[in-house]
Amino acid sequence: MSDPDVRRAPPRPGRAPVDRRHVILERVADEQSIAVGDLARELGVSEMTIRRDIRLLERDGFLRQTYGGATAHLTRSLDVAFNARALQHPREKRLIAMRAAPLVDGRSTIFLGVGTTTEQFARYLHAREDLTVVTPSLVAASLLGTRPVRTVILGGTVRRDDLTATGPIAAATIGRFRFEAAVIGAAGISARWGLTEISDEEAEIQRVAIDRAEQVIILADGSKVGGAATAVVGPLQPGFTLVTDISAPAAELAALRTQGLSIIIAGRDTAEPEPPRRRVSPAPRRSRS
Repeated sequence: MSDPDVRRAPPRPGRAPVDRRHVILERVADEQSIAVGDLARELGVSEMTIRRDIRLLERDGFLRQTYGGATAHLTRSLDVAFNARALQHPREKRLIAMRAAPLVDGRSTIFLGVGTTTEQFARYLHAREDLTVVTPSLVAASLLGTRPVRTVILGGTVRRDDLTATGPIAAATIGRFRFEAAVIGAAGISARWGLTEISDEEAEIQRVAIDRAEQVIILADGSKVGGAATAVVGPLQPGFTLVTDISAPAAELAALRTQGLSIIIAGRDTAEPEPPRRRVSPAPRRSRS
């Protein structure tokens, strides 16, 4: 619970939607719950606007609605909730995930990488008892762990900002598997620099997974296409598949095609079904100590 003596910054009417949603997540992190009416008055918007923001945050896995407000989602840490990348292009990421999920139908062992788009992929993945998913993402593992999928989480050092397992232990665990498909995200993908990631720790995990995969599927919204981050994962190879959205720059897509990439565009006119619902048991009540 926040200190009642700490004064909040005055409201700024007309905040952008992303700013409002950051405030909502901040308030939930601080107080564990929010009241719609109070937040609407503070931000100078209608209660309907706040409820719409909460619905979108719930759909993207950050919050769980309760009567009159919202509470923190049980499978996500508050550090992840503050990850600004997760609030960028959420609809495009859902469409990409929905379009990519059927590409691994029939596969028995897949690697699922890290990132907010691959987390969406975990929601739309067609769960089967004979499917094994190996992932360094604690978030993806939490989304898959209660569904009929054999989920293997890598060991190693957990990065606090995105709940990802990295390091030599994680890389060694990947070495125990052969993947029929590796589904990975990317901080950047370009004809010049290939696949890039934010850190070399994450890039190394991607390298090992790609080396052990028969098929590589890259999920990247249009803002990542043509861009490059600091750590180079490796060059693009003929036969890789890129699933992106219609905002990706056409010139860059053409350059990627010349390198042998198969490119799938998830269009805005594609209908969005609800991702598979997880069966969850009520959490046990905890008494205050």
